[in-house]
Amino acid sequence: MRIDIATLFPEMCEAVLSESILGRARKKDCFSLQCWNIRDYTLDKHRRVDDVPYGGGRGMVMQAEPIFRCYEAVCAQTQSRPHTIYMSPKGKVFNQQRALELAVMPHIFILCGHYEGVDQRVLDEIVDEEISIGDYVLTGGELPAMVVADAVARMLPGVLPEDLCFEEESHFNGLLEYPQYTRPAVWHDKEVPPVLLTGHHLHIADWRFAKSLEETKVKRPDLYADYLNKK
Repeated sequence: MRIDIATLFPEMCEAVLSESILGRARKKDCFSLQCWNIRDYTLDKHRRVDDVPYGGGRGMVMQAEPIFRCYEAVCAQTQSRPHTIYMSPKGKVFNQQRALELAVMPHIFILCGHYEGVDQRVLDEIVDEEISIGDYVLTGGELPAMVVADAVARMLPGVLPEDLCFEEESHFNGLLEYPQYTRPAVWHDKEVPPVLLTGHHLHIADWRFAKSLEETKVKRPDLYADYLNKK
């Protein structure tokens, strides 16, 4: 899989996506990720990529042409048109199911907005979907883009040791994950649940499922209701 991120701050994205699990996976070529500086594609000698909004108002709006030229450069390099995502608070809220769907795509291009947003004309021309990571507004699309890239890339073959690393986590099957424990067996007079010390895999699996149901019912009753309806 290939992920391209178009941003005004490529170093910001690289600093995060080159570390830890994703960084190691990139070095092993489990997937390809490249960050593109939109300023490299402006025709303005001062490298400006924004201008005042038509109709008035505060702030600046990112211009269509630099973004489109950056997008064209990616298409030319890959000889294909990527699935293009614009990170926007107006988009559909991102979830695990959408991450799964994106993970099977061969190529995604993520556009990070900034300032007061992006000229609508380029969005209409190149964007396939808008995605939000929550009902709030950030200063730019870089953090949301990294969230999407992380959630998608970690499910690709070879990134994690095995599929169970993510299949038993929160949201994968519609439930929140069960509680986790590690050594020591007693800490601050609190003991690890005895079933986890038995080595009996079936009993442990039953306990974990029951705890997942309990956690979801208490912490996310909306997810719990959806899970019961689907069952």
